[in-house]
Amino acid sequence: MAVRAAVLPAVGAPLEITGIELPDPGPGQVRVRLAAAGVCHSDLSLSDGTMSVPVPAVLGHEGAGTVLAVGPDVTHVAPGAPVVLNWAPACGTCHACSLGEVWLCANALNGAAGVHAHTADGTPLHPGLNVAAFAEETVVPASCVLPLPPGVPLTDAALLGCAVLTGYGAIHHSARVRPGESVAVFGAGGVGLAALQSARIAGASRIVAVDVSPAKEDLARGAGATDFLLASATTPREIRALTGKQGVDVAVECAGRAVSIRAAWESTRRGGRTTVVGIGGKDQQVTFNALELFHWGRTLSGCVYGNSDPSKDLPVLAEHVRAGRLDLSALVTERIGLADIPAAFDNMKAGKGGRALVVF
Repeated sequence: MAVRAAVLPAVGAPLEITGIELPDPGPGQVRVRLAAAGVCHSDLSLSDGTMSVPVPAVLGHEGAGTVLAVGPDVTHVAPGAPVVLNWAPACGTCHACSLGEVWLCANALNGAAGVHAHTADGTPLHPGLNVAAFAEETVVPASCVLPLPPGVPLTDAALLGCAVLTGYGAIHHSARVRPGESVAVFGAGGVGLAALQSARIAGASRIVAVDVSPAKEDLARGAGATDFLLASATTPREIRALTGKQGVDVAVECAGRAVSIRAAWESTRRGGRTTVVGIGGKDQQVTFNALELFHWGRTLSGCVYGNSDPSKDLPVLAEHVRAGRLDLSALVTERIGLADIPAAFDNMKAGKGGRALVVF
């Protein structure tokens, strides 16, 4: 059956909106009609080669929709069920999974190398990050769909598949923010806005948002920021001035740039925690000298997918949504159609917007 999709024909090439041929779900597979898909910076990183991906590919990894059909051996969802796509399903058997660190599963992205669909002329297509959410419909392994808890709007639920899990997890699992602590979030895109809301949920006393765009201030304050700073060479000094010359307890970097990682580090108090969420390129080199590492006693850590376990965290996030503590719609800066994804990529390259949501 032919459906429309956004296809990356080659690394560095523009996306093409075209028809693709999807197979029927086979054993252990599920066919999903997408309600919405978020346009995440990780998709841009795949398209420009920052992250490797087999091509040609259907991109999109943050989505939610309704089950249309299931193949043999699928028992946890049925046709008609609302679901959230999980682009990094844990295998449960690798070393990381045996340690309970499912976000580091060695086999989570194995499916990206498989054949997902075909173009009209028979060219095989890969699923960019397992789920190929930039399409009207997709066929995925059953492990890539999670039942959506009740009380969460299906369209907005797409954001739970990446931005919210990542931002929430950065605050609650990686940095482990405690009530009363101060937090700085560098980058007020989709993940950064989710991190700001999550810091408020965690009970942070002062929440500083930092971004290169002054247009992000209203979004950041709406998400819970008590202060907003334009990123500059003096940002660490400004943050220390806001925190009694100490620096924040926790800094979360969501941009993946060497300069902002370094600024986040310098903005953190002695003994504080700096968590890097942003995905930067290999050319983004961050340097530290041995004396400062000793003297400041800070913790610097990477954070993959929010150090989250989607199957456990999704019900928690849904409860926050139902209780009004987490506002998914506040993370969406524009709602677009499938054909508008290339323009959304251009906006991300220019540092504009927060999270574009493709509504099907």
